[in-house]
Amino acid sequence: MKVARGALSWFFTEGFGRSFVSLKFAARVFAIPVVAAIVLSTANSSRADEGGVSFWVPGFFGSLAATPQVPGFSLANVFYYNQVSAGGNVAFARQVSAGNINVNFNGNLNASIHGSAEPLYLAIPGYTFATPVFGGQFNVSLGVPYGRIQASVDAVISGSFGGPGFTVGRSLTETASGFGDLLPMASLRWNFGVHNFMTYLTGNLTTGVYHSQSIANLGIGHNAIDGGGAYTYFDPKAGHEFSATLGFTYNFENTNTNYQNGIDMHLDWGASQFLTKQWQIGVVGYWYQQLSCDSGSGDRVGCFESRVVGVGPQIGYIIPISKEWQGYVNLKGYGEFAGQNRPDGWNAWLTFAISPAAPGEAPPSARRMVTK
Repeated sequence: MKVARGALSWFFTEGFGRSFVSLKFAARVFAIPVVAAIVLSTANSSRADEGGVSFWVPGFFGSLAATPQVPGFSLANVFYYNQVSAGGNVAFARQVSAGNINVNFNGNLNASIHGSAEPLYLAIPGYTFATPVFGGQFNVSLGVPYGRIQASVDAVISGSFGGPGFTVGRSLTETASGFGDLLPMASLRWNFGVHNFMTYLTGNLTTGVYHSQSIANLGIGHNAIDGGGAYTYFDPKAGHEFSATLGFTYNFENTNTNYQNGIDMHLDWGASQFLTKQWQIGVVGYWYQQLSCDSGSGDRVGCFESRVVGVGPQIGYIIPISKEWQGYVNLKGYGEFAGQNRPDGWNAWLTFAISPAAPGEAPPSARRMVTK
């Protein structure tokens, strides 16, 4: 299973076996900016994380997150598709812009939001160093997203300015195409038999398509830094595997809107069984929770913390290319539930990764694994 570990571990750890900024493979980038805020002549809206969009794309990591990789260059190609929606009657304080008039008021919002990535593509070139760093294996990578997203909203807002009440309704659909924010990442991995550990540091660089007055964006409009650690139990003889990755995100202020997201926590996990040295099946899941309130002079909704949980199946296949290279294809999907102050729905990830094969070994055969 050394050969399998090389291809799969890269995909799941750096790339994604995880699951896209946020991959943004993520969004990080992908940050499903797709479901950007509800707007009525303004970019601000009822939200948890600005526009309901976080830097971290839940599901970014998954199975084999902490297993070591084969030194050398690698490349993951990730296609991410999602359908999300949100709605409800929410008590809130927000800013209303009517022409040049900006005022604070209390009111109610009845809204239906829909967003989709159609799909988003993420290229992730990476390099794993052969020389140990602090006794571990050092890897660097860069996520470069590109794609098209669409967001639409049907909203009716009612409230008052302390006098007569009012009701305003509006429907809006927007699309955006182009590059998303860049996603650099560095990680260290340590292996102790069937036990594997990993620590990582990543972030968001605001280089993607972003307009503060738009509800559809490929960038999130602010920088962010995210760090965490992972544990993987992997028994290559029996084919059993379980991984969990815990991380935290600090968001810098969006200077376009004077809005700063709170601190986010995310737990991604995966469990799988290798039926052969090439075929793998299993389940994946995540738990995303905002830990602290949003802030900034542009925050008109107060403490509006978000949450979402997702779970779904996965299947993977190792492709023997040559003695030097191997490929890996993975398909996984998540259904979301327990959502709070955040659009939810379902998402699917299709990844094709190419990485160095373990030296001195032939491509894997399709015979069943020995499980005794």
